[in-house]
Amino acid sequence: MSDNVDNAVFEILKKIQGDITLGRSEMRQFKQETETRFERLETLVRKQRRDGAAMLVMMRAAAGDFEERVTAVEAQIAALEARDH
Repeated sequence: MSDNVDNAVFEILKKIQGDITLGRSEMRQFKQETETRFERLETLVRKQRRDGAAMLVMMRAAAGDFEERVTAVEAQIAALEARDH
């Protein structure tokens, strides 16, 4: 009977060790996949940040151009009004 208990304990311990090893392997794989996903996200965020900055520059340039045109129209209107009076 004692021999069966010793064998059972030994088999249980081997099973636990195998499960721990498998768990470590799965955890290592999970960590690697997670790091890869984070790297992709960081790359995407950097790209979006650059795109956003570029859009801001273009919007400021367009607003400046629009302001110049409006100022020119206002000057022409003022000149026409001055001629009429």
